[in-house]
Amino acid sequence: MRSVDDLPAPGRRAVENLIARYAELVDAGDFAGLGVLLAEAVFTGSGEPVSGREAIERMFRDLLIVYADGTPRTQHMTTNFAVEVDEEAGTAAARSYVTVFQSLPGLPLQPVVCGRYHDRFERRDGQWRFTERRFRATLVGDVSRHLRSRG
Repeated sequence: MRSVDDLPAPGRRAVENLIARYAELVDAGDFAGLGVLLAEAVFTGSGEPVSGREAIERMFRDLLIVYADGTPRTQHMTTNFAVEVDEEAGTAAARSYVTVFQSLPGLPLQPVVCGRYHDRFERRDGQWRFTERRFRATLVGDVSRHLRSRG
């Protein structure tokens, strides 16, 4: 039996839920939802940092290919969480791995990109929220049916 000391702190659970929510929204093709989730954050991926609800929503719409079902036909698997929470200060930082799988007619299920997230969070008005999300790809497969060309 686990002791109370082994249970996750409320901030840690909230941070993990935000990270999971991000994956759900991307995989659902809900770019407006991503804009809301990251509205107070700076997002840094392969391009210039982006901030603000509308700019983040537009970035995802411009970057990801969406199919007839309204989704990018992906599944984000986020693992290897390292979460540090300062409950008193209302801040947190997290690191995690991500593997993005994709499957389409004519494209068997396969990983298309692996990488790392480095995140920062703040608790404001009792709610935890992203303040920063940095993504760095470490392994890249066939993203030709996942990402729009930037050329």
